[in-house]
Amino acid sequence: MDSLTDSLFRIQLLMESGGFVLWLILLVSILMWSLIIERYLFVYIQHPRSVKSMIDEWRQRQDRTSWYAQQIRQGMIAKNRVSLQRYLMSIRTLTAALPMLGLLGTVNGMIQVFDVMTVFGTGNTRGMAGGISVALITTMGGLLTALSGLYFSTQLTQTVSRKVDNVADALRRE
Repeated sequence: MDSLTDSLFRIQLLMESGGFVLWLILLVSILMWSLIIERYLFVYIQHPRSVKSMIDEWRQRQDRTSWYAQQIRQGMIAKNRVSLQRYLMSIRTLTAALPMLGLLGTVNGMIQVFDVMTVFGTGNTRGMAGGISVALITTMGGLLTALSGLYFSTQLTQTVSRKVDNVADALRRE
């Protein structure tokens, strides 16, 4: 219990030392991770069920070769693609925004440094270190969260592409 309290205290100190921008980075990364987790749950749990019902629906059709039937097949594939690609653009956008938020924190920290230098000159190293700390912590926070989001966003995009191709192939075989 003591180590948990100590860990939470250290996290609180880190968040406070990063300023408001680090809190913003935390909120954006929570949103990004919520969308990533939702997509993984959809792709690996919900999507196989919907593909099975789509293939069953296609098998029940009497006519599968006419132009009209092929248009229905293309519509099924497109509907599948749209459902799989949902939120992927949002995930990529949030991933791209996180380093920019880190840069915002860097600028904010450097403004604090210059404010200290304006008031106290270069003699107050402790005051300048606080601004530099804000700059570095927010930069690190933005980059770390963006890197993790970039990896999983790319993996999800590749998985979705494979799943769409697999559904198209499954409907073509039937």
